[in-house]
Amino acid sequence: MAFDRICFTASSAASAQRARARLAERYGDCPAEDADVIVALGGDGFVLTTLHDTQPLEVPVYGMNRGTVGFLMNAYAEDGLPERLAQAELAQLHPLHMTATTLWGRVQEALAINEVSLLRAGPQAARLRIVVDGQVRMEELVCDGALLSTPAGSTAYNYSAHGPILPIGAGVLALTAMAAFRPRRWRGALLPGRARVRFEVLEEDKRPVLAAADGLEVRDVVAVDIRTEPAITHRILFDPGHGLEERLIREQFV
Repeated sequence: MAFDRICFTASSAASAQRARARLAERYGDCPAEDADVIVALGGDGFVLTTLHDTQPLEVPVYGMNRGTVGFLMNAYAEDGLPERLAQAELAQLHPLHMTATTLWGRVQEALAINEVSLLRAGPQAARLRIVVDGQVRMEELVCDGALLSTPAGSTAYNYSAHGPILPIGAGVLALTAMAAFRPRRWRGALLPGRARVRFEVLEEDKRPVLAAADGLEVRDVVAVDIRTEPAITHRILFDPGHGLEERLIREQFV
């Protein structure tokens, strides 16, 4: 693959801004709308924002780490960038689509590349009912929260909550509880990627819950419906041998 027209974008961090200035001077820079590839300089959060912001363009994103964790990023180097881009491996991701309904009747939709999470927003534990494909699977989950994760997001919040790491091509989603009190030892479930999941908030006025899709938050939700959005494909590039599939496998043997 040849990427002659590069758009450089960077987080607000000083190191990312300096890197963007040097790379743009060396390799040229063009608007995202005219680019063959977008090079995002920052951390995982910034590359997720870049993927969301450039979704209509269908342009692949190549991240270089100028942040902290950098699980979705490639190592930063200024030399040989065109060659690295030409040899990069492509991973294609389908986001989750969230529809959240609030106590006041407001409906908010959002896309999430990593996960959709529900979190208690007060001092008391949340009480959730879980419905999968129209069937009640758990009448009551008392917990600090729960999340539904894509394979790409399974090493992020899901992993911190002791959820499983999912191979990219597995075609499944991870439903993971956070600090479950009842059922006390319930850690979650693996669901088909096509599953439609609904969380219903019980005692919503007494036990407020917020929903988050990547970085977007909706407070005082009473119901959250989640499904995979196959009509949208995010394209992300990795250096050979360091693709997302390899990283997900390697992470399990650390």
